[in-house]
Amino acid sequence: MGSHRRPALSGLDRSTRVTVLSAAAATAAAALAATPAGAAPQDTPATTKAKVDRLFEQAEKATEAYNKADERADTLRKQVERAKDSVARGQERINTMRGALGSLAGAQYRSGGIDPSLALVLSSDPDAYLDKAAALDRISARQAGELTDLQKAQRSLAQERTEAGHKLSELEKSRTAVARHKRSVEHKLAKARKLLNSLSAQDREGYDRASRSGRDDMPDLGGAAPSSSRAAAAIAAARSAVGKPYVWGANGPSGFDCSGLTQWSYAQAGVGLPRTSQAQRYAGRQVPMSQAQPGDLVAYRDDASHIGMYMGNGQVVHAPYPGAPVRYDPVGMMPVSSVTRI
Repeated sequence: MGSHRRPALSGLDRSTRVTVLSAAAATAAAALAATPAGAAPQDTPATTKAKVDRLFEQAEKATEAYNKADERADTLRKQVERAKDSVARGQERINTMRGALGSLAGAQYRSGGIDPSLALVLSSDPDAYLDKAAALDRISARQAGELTDLQKAQRSLAQERTEAGHKLSELEKSRTAVARHKRSVEHKLAKARKLLNSLSAQDREGYDRASRSGRDDMPDLGGAAPSSSRAAAAIAAARSAVGKPYVWGANGPSGFDCSGLTQWSYAQAGVGLPRTSQAQRYAGRQVPMSQAQPGDLVAYRDDASHIGMYMGNGQVVHAPYPGAPVRYDPVGMMPVSSVTRI
């Protein structure tokens, strides 16, 4: 008997991940498409800064949309794998039952081909013959019932597999569209960098100080204690990631996006967090910003499209945006929407 696994459905490899085009991604990409490409001659440093901030905000929202798609694709892939295994096991059992029923059918034919009364007369042990015949009938009926049940289960599993195949087909169809939107976002981020480079050195330094300081050295974190031992372990992991690059949809260890950093950091402490910042804000108990302790997750903006880890003394560590490494920044760098204790 060979392996019960069936050949993989087309598109089940990891390349199907991050392929669902969500409405949020489309909205963000459309908004990006409407953003001016570069600094107009009349732009002031303040308006240029506002354009850059808007581009970064839109890019972060789009990244979270991709992460949601990644989770959905991964969940679907696992469901399809389980369905394939179930179908294959059911098919293997059916094949075994068919073989057994074939043998019984042959025996019944050989026995049933003779008139039962004559077979009884010819039998050297009439009692044994009757017992055997009755047992044969019972076994046949039982196995036929099992076969019927298995066939029903197989049809159900086959339907699930068909539906999963349709979903995977849709994932493949959306793949090109998502890649196109992602390229659009990256193109806008390149324009944001161009805008920043158009500022004078003094204005650029002022922008960094006012919005995202970009510290990669260890700031004074004060003496606040982490809320738990697992928070302490997550803090140590996040510190070790400082300086690693921001990477689209990455959750470590060589690169991160904002929610990927917090997810990976807590994973090193043995704690599983959801993949997106919107889901992470509800992964624990929310506390006021005034009661924040090291290890708490700080979500930003009303839609929680960005997240970082509070480190103490008004500082967070986070993965800011493409082109900027994991670093420390003031907790008030953006509007805080919630603080979550894991």
